[in-house]
Amino acid sequence: MDQKLQLLLDTVKKLIRRGAYPNLTKVIGKTHPADIAHLFPHLTPKEQQTLFNLIDDTETAASVLSELDYVSGAQLLEKIGQEAITEVLQEMPYDDAVEIIRNMPEGIAEEILSTMKDEHSDEIEQLLKYDEDTAGGIMSTEFFCLPEDTTVQQAIEALQQAADVEMVFYVYVVDRHNHLVGVLSLRQLLMVSPATRLKEIMVADVISVRTDKDQEEVAQLVERYNLLALPVVDEWNKLVGLITVDDVIDVLREEATEDIYIMAGASEEELLYGHKSFKVARLRLPWLITNLFGGIVTGYLMWTFKLTLESVIALITFIPVITGMGGNVGGQSATIVVRGFATGNIDFSSLRKVFFKELRVGIIMGAVCGLTVGLVAYLWHHNIYLGMVVGLAMVSAMTVAATMGVLAPSFFKRVGIDPAIASSPFVQTANDITGILIYFGTATLFLPFLQGGM
Repeated sequence: MDQKLQLLLDTVKKLIRRGAYPNLTKVIGKTHPADIAHLFPHLTPKEQQTLFNLIDDTETAASVLSELDYVSGAQLLEKIGQEAITEVLQEMPYDDAVEIIRNMPEGIAEEILSTMKDEHSDEIEQLLKYDEDTAGGIMSTEFFCLPEDTTVQQAIEALQQAADVEMVFYVYVVDRHNHLVGVLSLRQLLMVSPATRLKEIMVADVISVRTDKDQEEVAQLVERYNLLALPVVDEWNKLVGLITVDDVIDVLREEATEDIYIMAGASEEELLYGHKSFKVARLRLPWLITNLFGGIVTGYLMWTFKLTLESVIALITFIPVITGMGGNVGGQSATIVVRGFATGNIDFSSLRKVFFKELRVGIIMGAVCGLTVGLVAYLWHHNIYLGMVVGLAMVSAMTVAATMGVLAPSFFKRVGIDPAIASSPFVQTANDITGILIYFGTATLFLPFLQGGM
């Protein structure tokens, strides 16, 4: 947090603590909504409620909510009167209002929709029909389009009167049946004769998405073509909405946050429970229980190889090294592949190249680490065969882990599960099990030599 916002935060906290609400109201009135929203993560729930209730202007309150994450926004609104909730939501863009309503209890959401003005509730209910992770779920229905027979002069006049629509980056052109037929930039409007019709200068090859397109793929399209906005069409190619770059930024942040939670074995749902420890623990326990059983399986495998371990007790020295290095390499490869799928740099057509690249990387890193740990084993225990076993197991474990780091996220992606799960503790445990099998399998194979060298 920069110095200006830190000063604002300290001032707000002090005024709330003193109960100096008139002074706090004046401070809020002079502060940008985005800066007000930036304070909320640093306030207690009670302080958040106090601050939000002091925002007199409904439009400002709506702007603050639009800047907050939707879970926090919904929790704030639940604590104020239903009439006030409705007023605030009606001032928000429909797509933001929909996300807030989605995060509210079903009963409250239905009551809010029933009390809204018809024009607002109809638009919001229409958007609620789409899955929240699709283009239809994040689009705005407040967009600007013109018929193809419109002249440039008429288009400019219409633009000047367009006040209640999403940011106008492009002019979308439709036919008389509302089918999307073209697009042109504002610059093009200024460069041609006022009598020119839009269909004569529009670009007919429009990059658009269907309402059921996954939001992550939408973000990739915007990034690939450097677009400021993307039109959304239905199955008949009728223009139904618009996704702007600020919506895409929200999607990228949401997807990145979701992946980080998954990779850590946690859940974004924890935000709903705040400081409720038991409910948060209940969300995390499935991952930990999975790892617990994975650890039990690892212990069972070690018990299965107990004769090998009893014969050469020095083998126990390098168990953490083998499992730890395999987990690290697998995690690195999985992270690269997960990120590649997320950004579109990796797809199934390029997976073969990625697989063999990671295979080679695993072999190279395994060889370097294997030689190092093998030398340490020899110098430590004065057994050349122990050094060979540890070194060979290290090479094999790291190579297998690197390839698993490619195959696991690819498998999850293919079956429709978020590939970020491949970097979770669940898959790390799989690498531990594989490493133990390789290590003790190799040791058992070389057991006569190991015993002779001790």
